[in-house]
Amino acid sequence: MGMLKRLQDMKEMVNAAPGMVAQSQQLAAQAQEMAAAQQAAAQAQMAQYQQAQFGGSPAAGAAAPAGPDFDAIAGVTLEQFAAVSKGVAAYNYDAAKLPDVALARGIDPVSWQSAHQGWNDRIKANPAVAQQFNQLYRAS
Repeated sequence: MGMLKRLQDMKEMVNAAPGMVAQSQQLAAQAQEMAAAQQAAAQAQMAQYQQAQFGGSPAAGAAAPAGPDFDAIAGVTLEQFAAVSKGVAAYNYDAAKLPDVALARGIDPVSWQSAHQGWNDRIKANPAVAQQFNQLYRAS
């Protein structure tokens, strides 16, 4: 009798597994998105601090940042990257949907893949890019 109960319990666990896996994937994607947002915010704060300490305070109507780190990657601007990154929220932050959101905005999958990696690298390396991304992400 105990063995039949264990078999029934195992069957129930196997039946519940796909839902539990999907839920854990959603939670992982949300955690990644939150970590990226927190990292961008921290980098933005660092950039503001550095600018205040070493370069004066930013002007209220200052021009958008410029320089090679702000150039489009594979034809994808930072504005487009932020919009696609925000657009995946409609899919519970499922990173697998990023190429679909990009395609809906006219960005082909090959360009998106290159731009996704490139913009993430620039955001990590340059606090000014992270700050601008954070502003664009919040505005979109």
